[in-house]
Amino acid sequence: MTAITEMSVKAADGSTVDLSVYAGKVLLIVNTASKCGFTPQYEGLEALHRRYADRGFEVLGFPCNQFGGQEPGDAAEIANFCTLSYDVTFPVFAKIDVNGDNADPLFERLKSEAPGLLGSKAIKWNFTKFLVDRSGKTVARYAPTTKPGDIEADILKLLG
Repeated sequence: MTAITEMSVKAADGSTVDLSVYAGKVLLIVNTASKCGFTPQYEGLEALHRRYADRGFEVLGFPCNQFGGQEPGDAAEIANFCTLSYDVTFPVFAKIDVNGDNADPLFERLKSEAPGLLGSKAIKWNFTKFLVDRSGKTVARYAPTTKPGDIEADILKLLG
């Protein structure tokens, strides 16, 4: 199986982004939403991103409107919200589906490499987080209720 960093995704502007630009980095990949009870986690995600970016860590955000319609905006509205409300500097990609027939291949891969509780593959809600090591392998999945700061020790282990 190829590394996650050999896949590609859509940027917010619709262009294709080759995830090889993140090869050799530790990644925290998150499905996000602007109108969710967990939306304040943007603050913790950004703090982690800023704290460890110089050590090879990146947060990658993927807006998703599949849970309660909590990400209704278009790419410009999402970008504005993230910048103005949380000063987000990590990449926020195009809005995607994470479950169902139209689920993005990246999230299909993440779910298969790191299943949820009792082996379930479906993502249950916004702000499910996946930790990917420097080789591009998914090593952990975290529930929406897991605060970004609670993942810090795991990130540090992978950063070495």
